[in-house]
Amino acid sequence: MNVKVLFFATLKDRAGRGALALALSDGATMADLKARLAADLPGLAVALPTALVARNHEYAFAEDTLAEGDEVALFPPVSGGSGAAGPTIFQITNEALDLNDLVAQITLPTTGAACVFTGMVRGETRRANDPAGPHTTVRLEYDAYKPMAEAKMAQVAEEIRARWPTVEGIVVVQRIGPLDPGTPTVLIACSAAHRDTGVFEAARYGIDRLKEIVPVWKKEIGPAGEVWVEGHYTPTPADQRSGDA
Repeated sequence: MNVKVLFFATLKDRAGRGALALALSDGATMADLKARLAADLPGLAVALPTALVARNHEYAFAEDTLAEGDEVALFPPVSGGSGAAGPTIFQITNEALDLNDLVAQITLPTTGAACVFTGMVRGETRRANDPAGPHTTVRLEYDAYKPMAEAKMAQVAEEIRARWPTVEGIVVVQRIGPLDPGTPTVLIACSAAHRDTGVFEAARYGIDRLKEIVPVWKKEIGPAGEVWVEGHYTPTPADQRSGDA
């Protein structure tokens, strides 16, 4: 059978390409695919034990069996609905984030509160007792596995609604591409009728969950060079979207 394999972030660098077509034996598993890639692309082998795998935009695991025409994506740990329940916006974009417009889109006649979290590029990082002094970032470059990222953003919104049913509108937007210090990179916003109905907790949950399961990565460019910034969370079957397991 034939499958399409995509590589992102450090895996793309190590593979020396963004994609390849691979022929495997019928009944091959994800573990078989990783073993084949390690043999065919030795430069990739060191990263495969910790690489995350997705099949057709959902997380997959070693024992999962592949099928003809599957799209398989490999990437490092990530760096972050129902229309009837209220407006839900989830998007990966190269465009500048218009914070006011996005909040306006989840403001209903019944809305009395909105909690907004926005992350931005930090140009200088100060670490306590660091003799080297402040760490400087010249630019961040964000990349994403867009189809899966937007599907997992929808999952984040679904999880928020399950935990905080009073939330009216939800925004989950991530910007990609090269971004300078001070530039907003991500927006999580939740609206509700009142401030004491969970909007603070829901927005905090949204950004934390995005950082765990949404396949977005960043490359940090500084005076000394550039490096991909990887996370530490490893998804489990429990992180699969309901109904997709």
